Amino acid sequence: MERIEADYLIETAYDPRAAAEAMAGEQSSGTFVAVPGETPALKERSAARVERLEVVGDAPAPSLPGAGGTGPVVRARVTLSWPLANLGPSLPNLMATVAGNLFELKQFSGLKLLDIRLPAAFAAAYDGPRFGIAGTRRLAGVEGRPLIGTIVKPSVGLGPQETADLVRTLAEAEIDFIKDDELQADGPACPFEDRARAVMRVVNDVAERKGRKVMFAFNLTGDLDEMRRRHDLVQALGGTCVMASVNSVGLAGMIALGRHSALPIHAHRNGWGYLSRHPLLGFSFTAWHKVWRLAGADHIHVNGLANKFSEDDDSVIASARACLNPLFPDKPCPIMPVFSSGQTVRQAPGTWQALGSTDLIFAAGGGIMAHPAGPAAGVAALREAWEAAVEGVPLADHAGTRPALARALEAYKG
Repeated sequence: MERIEADYLIETAYDPRAAAEAMAGEQSSGTFVAVPGETPALKERSAARVERLEVVGDAPAPSLPGAGGTGPVVRARVTLSWPLANLGPSLPNLMATVAGNLFELKQFSGLKLLDIRLPAAFAAAYDGPRFGIAGTRRLAGVEGRPLIGTIVKPSVGLGPQETADLVRTLAEAEIDFIKDDELQADGPACPFEDRARAVMRVVNDVAERKGRKVMFAFNLTGDLDEMRRRHDLVQALGGTCVMASVNSVGLAGMIALGRHSALPIHAHRNGWGYLSRHPLLGFSFTAWHKVWRLAGADHIHVNGLANKFSEDDDSVIASARACLNPLFPDKPCPIMPVFSSGQTVRQAPGTWQALGSTDLIFAAGGGIMAHPAGPAAGVAALREAWEAAVEGVPLADHAGTRPALARALEAYKG
């Protein structure tokens, strides 16, 4: 029988085995009391199983409020499994199964979903990323190095023509990738259609002269009909990327967009902190990103080293590696991790050393736009920083004959 597996970190003042069995019952055939019809045969056919349980330590006190139990508070790693026949290869119902009424069970003062492993039926049911790394590189015309990107800044407040003017500066500087900020969608001060037309006039004009088209990720986040219309407009205008805020459009929305899209989908994870920030609640990125990857994401944000948020560097690199690791043996579906959040030339060496891959988008907002010599110098400096990183040359040495990098190192000291 094909089974779905999920790994969890749990914290409980109950017997850990009993708590794990409560998880399994709640998320399959059982409930809080025995019910007629839950026969041994039905349990054998449909019940979730506790496959593994390992106590990993004690906790000085419950991490979260509202839990029961009178014993010592312990932490354990638990693996549950479910028969595929309970739900079929359905991503929305998978989430209800592996991340449903678990986090609020009184047996737990902490519960975090760490990973999921899916049978091949999911690979057959969902296309996954249509472009991924190879298709993104082909459309952007970039091989052998990261895509150097930026975000339209200020995030909001620019009109369509002001946005296009900024894009012209960046495109003339031969940047690889530009994205809307996630806050910029279709407001009356900068309507989506007007912005798309103004930006693509610039992108197409520069591409005709320079022979390479900058990839612009237009934020089409909205309801399903809006996203389809916006996608179709971008495609008709010659665009090569669209963007969606996955926590806003939801899993069903992302699946529908993935099936409709003929362009790479740039998945923004804004809101990620409320799902992940507490170490004993929510999701690990490894588990969470897999559903969006199967739904059709071609790129996804992973934060960045020395970022402006709360996430530590080890977590960022683990997330990026997860994007590059295969989903299935026969359908690997690798996607581009997107490094962003306070990134400058100074993070390039550490990112390369920790990840060991150039299959990434390195998106710097202030790290390009605030360069003392302007955005074009910011683009050049980032490209030069990555050259140095891959070649193993210290940034300061590489900057000796590269003024843009030298000024960036001086500007971004902190």
